[in-house]
Amino acid sequence: MLIGLIGKANVGKSTFFSASTDNVVNIANYPFTTVKPNLGICHARVKCVCTEFGVKDNPVHSICIDGVRFIPIEVVDVAGLVPGAHEGKGLGNKFLDDARQADALIHIIDLSGSTDSEGRPIATGTGDPVEDIKFVEEEFDLWLVSIIKRDWDKIRELDSSGLSTTQILRKRLSGLGVTESAIDRVLNNLNLHNKKIKDWTEQETLDFCHNTRIIVKPVVIAANKADISTSHNLLQQIVGKYPHVIPCTSELEMLLRKAAKNGFVHYLPGDNSFEIKESMQLSEKQKDALQIVSEFIKKHGTTGVQEIINITCFNLLKKIVVYPVEDESKLTDKKGNILPEAYLLNEGSTAKDLAIAIHQELGKGFLFGIDVRTKRRLGADHKLKNNDVIKIVSTTSRK
Repeated sequence: MLIGLIGKANVGKSTFFSASTDNVVNIANYPFTTVKPNLGICHARVKCVCTEFGVKDNPVHSICIDGVRFIPIEVVDVAGLVPGAHEGKGLGNKFLDDARQADALIHIIDLSGSTDSEGRPIATGTGDPVEDIKFVEEEFDLWLVSIIKRDWDKIRELDSSGLSTTQILRKRLSGLGVTESAIDRVLNNLNLHNKKIKDWTEQETLDFCHNTRIIVKPVVIAANKADISTSHNLLQQIVGKYPHVIPCTSELEMLLRKAAKNGFVHYLPGDNSFEIKESMQLSEKQKDALQIVSEFIKKHGTTGVQEIINITCFNLLKKIVVYPVEDESKLTDKKGNILPEAYLLNEGSTAKDLAIAIHQELGKGFLFGIDVRTKRRLGADHKLKNNDVIKIVSTTSRK
């Protein structure tokens, strides 16, 4: 699973990336700071089943702290967009090519209104985040239009080849992870199933691309810089117009994580509070900074960064968490690690899907699964539930 961070230039994408991954990247106040995409690991946060089973786990790839499991997810921060990106302006082609690989997108906007359409600093509150959202979405849609219309003579040939409209579009959009079922759904909604692509109007082509993007590249809007005073009024203009708008402050999240790493506070990403350690002697500047964080969290619940990642993972991509084990009585793998892995699977995944996710050979030799809680045998088509703890039995595991 790969999450893409998108947005116009200079809205805080690199800061959000650093806050969510603890990676240090080049952060500066000018467009195109990010030229090559930054790749990193963020984490989905869930309540670990170790508390239910009363065990002290030792995960291999994920992290468990005080019964909170952090499961790794790849994230990419790509170059900022400017108007005309679909025509290759700025780093548009590079941005769109990197973003196409993502399963879902976090669209970071400057809620304080302190940047213009090309990411240049302007007076705080004079920018328009609503227009920023529209322009980024339109650039993405127009890029999809350009892909469909590329080599138009070839489209005309395919239209006459006997292939269905769905099959033609699937071929044309193959690099974007667009499924035939998604294309079918959009064509049906727009009544375009029986109309040749070459006969589509400009608006019909744009409508198809817009609706396809919504399905294949679902978006959470990260309303960044929400700690700045001008952000409140601008937030009211956005909430309600878009399904997932989360106010956040990546700078304050970075501050908290740094304070926690240096031992000043006890804080886990996504906590709705933090605790200053009694032994710490803080300067007035440090106290003032933490007071600002505390006030923001009281108002919004969290800094928003971890919440945005979780919404992307569980609300948009509809993931569930499943814990595979090899010894169902001890909840361990072969090396004795307790609850060693936590897999993020699609809703509706089966016991055999879990086996394949662990290893292709395990999936090929799948015999049955065992639900650790009920001790019941599970067939290949058994649909898994969130927080299932499962043992997979296969011909390869018996060797």
